[in-house]
This record gives sequence, structure tokens and C-alpha cells, in this order.
Amino acid sequence: MSTLSDLLAEHTKLSGGEVDHLQMVVAEWQLLSDLSFADLLMWVPVGEGPALDEFLCVAQARATTAPTAHPEDVVGTKVPVDEHPQLRRAVLEARVCREEDPSWYLGVPVRRETIPVTYDDRVIAVLSRETDLAVPRVPSSLEIAYLGIAADLCQMVADGSFPTSEPAPDVHTSPRVGDGLIRLDPTGAVVFASPNAQSAYHRMGHAAELVGVRLAPLTRGLIADPFDATEIAQRILAALDGQPSMRAEAESGRGAAVLFRALPLRPGGKAAGALVLVRDVTEVRRRDRALMSKDATIREIHHRVKNNLQTVAALLRLQSRRTASEEARAALGESVRRVAAIAAVHEALSTSVDERVDLNSLVDKVIPVVGDVAVAENHVRVRRTGQFGVVAAEVATPLVMVLTELVQNAVEHAYPAGASGEVIVSAERSARWLDVAVIDDGRGLPRGFSLERSNGLGLQIVRTLVESELRGSLSLRRRQKGGTEAMLRVPLSHRR
Repeated sequence: MSTLSDLLAEHTKLSGGEVDHLQMVVAEWQLLSDLSFADLLMWVPVGEGPALDEFLCVAQARATTAPTAHPEDVVGTKVPVDEHPQLRRAVLEARVCREEDPSWYLGVPVRRETIPVTYDDRVIAVLSRETDLAVPRVPSSLEIAYLGIAADLCQMVADGSFPTSEPAPDVHTSPRVGDGLIRLDPTGAVVFASPNAQSAYHRMGHAAELVGVRLAPLTRGLIADPFDATEIAQRILAALDGQPSMRAEAESGRGAAVLFRALPLRPGGKAAGALVLVRDVTEVRRRDRALMSKDATIREIHHRVKNNLQTVAALLRLQSRRTASEEARAALGESVRRVAAIAAVHEALSTSVDERVDLNSLVDKVIPVVGDVAVAENHVRVRRTGQFGVVAAEVATPLVMVLTELVQNAVEHAYPAGASGEVIVSAERSARWLDVAVIDDGRGLPRGFSLERSNGLGLQIVRTLVESELRGSLSLRRRQKGGTEAMLRVPLSHRR
């Protein structure tokens, strides 16, 4: 589906500033849709000249507070002006226009209202506010308050004063209509507070009703931090003076965390009070703190495991130096290498925030060390090509173990003593698979070699990890140009 920018670029000659203004309207209009209990459609005139014979729908919003009048997607459709004459009227008269009789759409009665979108004293688009009349509504005090605020905001859209030229960058994370809504009169006194807004203030410590109370000084007295209290109060007062504000969060003396956002209401340029949206996020912040504590604990565990593994490796290294048997010394050296590889994974996890590891940096750190210490008298270079990417911890540990074993085998068995060569670890990643090849230019596999019948400890470890932990596949083959190629395929999706 084409985006708003694509449709405007293809079908209109609007300037960059005008396009930006329509983007800001769309960023804010979920608030207007929810307050109106109606769908919103954005229309722009198409065609050459001032005829205004046809309009194109470039954006659509559905209310979360009422049934939709348009279950299907209308974006990208065109309507001739004789089917929706209020669109032309809104452009020509630059005012909010409402149909006298409802229209019927797919067998459903729909009330239409058009709001001109004004920018620099020119109508650049039209909002069609369409309400499903098939569901009867009882005009409660909440609905009357919502519709009154929606009418003021619609008039401000027609005036060009809403949204502002510098909207809050966090509008999508701001409190919404259903979270809690308060309307203030021009003096700053509360004339309406939704039940959720009342509950948020109750949790902050205000047990009485909000209606009739001046909100700014009340809120200042409830917030624990004096700087936060002053900032929230100033934002409410600034909205009464016509200045919108970004969302802000504060914590009350009772430990309740609340989000605030204040918007001015100035239909026709006349002060009509302010709209304050509030949301109680106490439980959300409590869960955030619990997750942060849990995450810190997990990282600390990885750090301690890494330290313990490094201690084990040091003890094994010390034991190998005091062992006279060459065979025992070699076995202890291999154990040191394997323990060190696992410790490197835990070291990476100790700095990760989501139990995921950047394999590129980890492989670049671990694999060259294997090549350096595997056979001291050989001159074998190990290098990586391609991208491993970021993988989960459950994949990182066995995969690094497999790669160290394969590189170790290549360096130890592919080259005679004193020989030089190169081992390449190549990675290729797709959405479903990670394909890794360990390639050497040595003497190749011995005749009659079989991976399944091999009794070497290293290859047994590799087969076990590939089959049980990685759920992948491994094959070894002789290269035509000499040397050996180990091919590893690991699935990245549908892991359990």
C-alpha cells in the first residue's frame, strides 16, 4: 500500500511544508478520532486547475471508542465531488461543514462532517469525520465532554492552529483518551474529569473530586520531586496560555507514576481552556524495574560464570605444565581451549541486554587464538569472511564450540609440521539459515574417511552439538583444489 508521502507526491503539488503539516495532522489525529467516536479520512483534491471535481483519500484512522464506519480500507480511492459535495464546500468556504441527512454506506447510515485542513491561510486537504449511526448512543456526560473537546480541536484544525508546527516527538507514547482525560476552563479549573483520570489522581493522593479544583496547584502539591512538580504545573499553565507541551512523567509522594500531556483549546483563536491527558503507569514502571533488576542479575550471572570458567582454565593450564606425559598435556590443553571458548561467550552475554550475541566480534576474538595455539611450529593463518550477525545465546555457545573444534582440526591435521597455510571461516546468513564453511588448503581428508565412523573426541563433540543443540547438519568433503571443506548449516527460525 502506498504511504501518505507517496500518495501526496504522486497526486498533488503540495510544498514540503504543506506535506509536513499533513504528516503532523495524521500523527495527532487518533486523539481527534477517539474524541469524536468516528472514523477520520483525509482527502486531497486531484486533477488540474481549481475545478475540485475529484478527491483522493490519502489516510484513514479508526476510533478505538466506537464501531468503525469503514471496515474496509479506503486509502487510495477516489470519489467524484457529486458523491461527497461537502468536500468541495469545506475547501471553498474554509469552514466545518455537516450534512443535514445521513449518507448510507454499505447499508449503514453514516453521518459525515468535513473539516478543512488549513496551513498558512490556505486549505490544503479536508478531513471527513464519519460516524456510524447504526449503533444508538446514550449521550452521557463523558460523551458530551468528548464531543465538546473534539469540536474545539476540529475548529483549530480548520483555523490552522492544531497541530502545532513543532509537535511532540513522542506523540505515539503519550497518554490517550481512554487513559484519562481532564478538561479545564480558561481559569485552570477542572470542568470534567473522566473516571480513569479521577482514579489516577486518587492514586497520587487526592481523594476528593477533581471538578472545580484548579489543576496546576493541585498537581504541584501531589508530586514528590519539587522540580518535576514545578515543571508539570508550568506545562498545564502554558497550555492555558495557548502553548502545547510534550508528555512528561512524574512520581507522586505515594509512589504513583503518572504521564501527563497538556494541549491548549483555542477554537477560533479564543481561549477555551485546556485538555490534559493523564495515564497511571505505576504498574508499568514497577514491571520495568523488575525486568531491569532481572536483566542485571542475568548479566551478573554470566559475568561470574565467565570468571569461574577462566579460573578453571587457569587451573587446567597449571596442571598441564606440571604433567610429564605429552598425551596428558595435549588433552589438558584442548580442555583449556574449550573452556576458554565457553568463557568468551559468557563474557559477551555479560554485556548484552537481550541475551543475544554479536557473533562477528566473538568469532574474530576466539578463532584466531585457536589457530595461534593449536600447533606452535606451524604458520597457519585463520581469517573470517562474511557475516554471522547477531544470534541468541542458545545458538552462540554450541556454535562457537563447533567452530573452535573445526578450526582446531583443520590446523592440527591439515598441515605437516613446519608447513604454512590458511584456514577460512566463511559465513552466509539468510532469514532461515546460517551457513558456515571452514575451509583449509592442506592435504585433505584421508581416503575412506567417514564423519559418522570417526572416533576423534573433537568430531564427536561437534556431531553431538550440531545434532542436539543446534539442530543443524554437518558435512566434510575433500576440495578439488586440495584441502578440506566442512559445511555447517544451522536453522535460525522456529527454534524451541
